[in-house]
Amino acid sequence: MDMMNSFGKIAAPTLSRTDFNYETECKTALAPLVDGLLDAVESAGWDRRKAAYTLMFLSAQRLGADKEERK
Repeated sequence: MDMMNSFGKIAAPTLSRTDFNYETECKTALAPLVDGLLDAVESAGWDRRKAAYTLMFLSAQRLGADKEERK
């Protein structure tokens, strides 16, 4: 399976986790990566909407998983 092995540099947070704008800053850092991933998935022939749903599912599933469970 041909998969991307690098997403590039992700900006580090400049705000504390308790700051009201922390989530907005995180969205700004992640949005281009998600867009690129969905573009690549769609170019490979997958349905973009179903891929986005699958990303949400995988994210929620892995939220509480340790590194071994994510493999």
